[in-house]
Amino acid sequence: MIDDRVAQAPVQQSPLEYALELLHRAVALSCLIQGTAYWVRLMGFFEGAEWRFDLMSPHWQVAAAPLAVLFPFAAVGLWTLASWGPVIWFICALAEIIMYGLFPELYGTRSLLIALHGLIAVCYAVLRLAIHIRRRRSDVNRG
Repeated sequence: MIDDRVAQAPVQQSPLEYALELLHRAVALSCLIQGTAYWVRLMGFFEGAEWRFDLMSPHWQVAAAPLAVLFPFAAVGLWTLASWGPVIWFICALAEIIMYGLFPELYGTRSLLIALHGLIAVCYAVLRLAIHIRRRRSDVNRG
């Protein structure tokens, strides 16, 4: 039989894992805001041709509709710490980097947004790499 004290022992998070969790949650909130902004754009909350789906130019229709769905989906995945959450966020970030970075004549320029997506990706990669290295060292020390 398993000792009840061992079965009930809480799993300890390392500071790196906690930092990654905080990053996931912060990016999830950002994704929720961005998804809401795309929905506002699609529903025609404001006056103007670019603020209502049926009046939008085709390139905005192609970009805004999927991002309005994917950003909230990424928010749920990131908030629940699901493994697919960062993947969906990466797809959204890549889409916006392509939109605003490669086609500024169509979508406008949003250099700060591109820089933030890059910064988040670097932070995520660094934290994942640091956690991986820490776990490998821990496994080597045990074995």
